Amino acid sequence: MVPSQPEPPPLPIGRLAPSPTGLLHLGHARTFLLAWWHLRSRGGRVRMRIEDLDGDRSRPELIDAAARDLEWLGLDWDGPAELQSDGGERILEAARELEGRGLAYACTCSRAGVRAASAPHAGETELRYPGTCRDRYPTWAAADRPVGLRLRVPSGPVSFRDGFCGPRAFDVQRQVGDFLIARRDGSPAYQLAVVIDDARQGITEVFRGDDLLPSTARQILLQDALGLPPPRWFHVPLVLDADGRRLAKRAGDLSLAELRRAGADPRAIVAWAARSSGQEVSGRPTAADLVPAFRLDRLPPTPVILPPAELTRLLS
Repeated sequence: MVPSQPEPPPLPIGRLAPSPTGLLHLGHARTFLLAWWHLRSRGGRVRMRIEDLDGDRSRPELIDAAARDLEWLGLDWDGPAELQSDGGERILEAARELEGRGLAYACTCSRAGVRAASAPHAGETELRYPGTCRDRYPTWAAADRPVGLRLRVPSGPVSFRDGFCGPRAFDVQRQVGDFLIARRDGSPAYQLAVVIDDARQGITEVFRGDDLLPSTARQILLQDALGLPPPRWFHVPLVLDADGRRLAKRAGDLSLAELRRAGADPRAIVAWAARSSGQEVSGRPTAADLVPAFRLDRLPPTPVILPPAELTRLLS
């Protein structure tokens, strides 16, 4: 009798999830390349999701720009790109479910009001919600003014193991308190939207910059509350400028679109991203050239510094 062979493990499914709030820059390029290499090197599938729920800052013309930038770098994805906003009602249904189960509550507080009531301490970058509206309204519909919904966050740390950073723990209640899952304008908030869309798209791995490590604990709380399986997490160091400041859209850092217009070779950017990630690089390869030999364990655990001289080389 021939012994049965074990089933092969399922192929990983990840996503590229740019937000159309500004043009993509070199920091985005490196993280998206790493995410793509990590998936493709193991035969994984890549979903494309445009996270366009930030109504005040999202710009429709930047949706196509993000796709063009990633294609210029040599990245591809499986299936059509999806807009997060197309699933807004589905995300709000989850918010209403959480409220109906007593796990979320109506909140009328504005951002300015929260800032006035709970200013961050030195070194902190986020405001902690002090629980002003906890139990103030019996239901979301009972409020006498525009309301959002906040998750009732339990006290104590939320622990998880990151595939790159190792064990991590965040006390969400102490750090940010009860956080928004639906805004006062009736739109879904980021943390809930990401959780619902990752589950819907079958995402098994989330690969992103380590500035989003604290968001992981919040998303785990939502996954637990909704009975959704958590993906594996991979958070990698960011790209910093010569002064140690992380690259940012708001700061007007050099964008991929500007590099493209200036005649930069995308293979030079691919080679820089690979070299800065500890990969073996020869010449100016395409993104696809580096898939077979990619190894995440070669990635240094420290941020990447991008001095002006490196930008000059990328344009040469």
